[in-house]
Amino acid sequence: MLELRPNCECCNKDLPPAALDAMICSFECTFCAACADTKLRGTCPNCSGTLVPRPIRPANKLANNPPSNVRILNPDGCGTASTRAA
Repeated sequence: MLELRPNCECCNKDLPPAALDAMICSFECTFCAACADTKLRGTCPNCSGTLVPRPIRPANKLANNPPSNVRILNPDGCGTASTRAA
């Protein structure tokens, strides 16, 4: 089950479970769409995987399957794509 992490790992923007701009890779690294597009160019800086829109968990499922409250922040790993190591 997806963790539904609560924030963007680059800019720390809040990404609640129903956020339409949450992007994830296959390891559930989580970023806002703005960082995914502009800084990361659609590629996860942690695993090099493709960033895709995070699914929305239905509200009636959140009580028994709550989102994570663990915030992960690594702005140093989120430089512009042209400055990140390939």
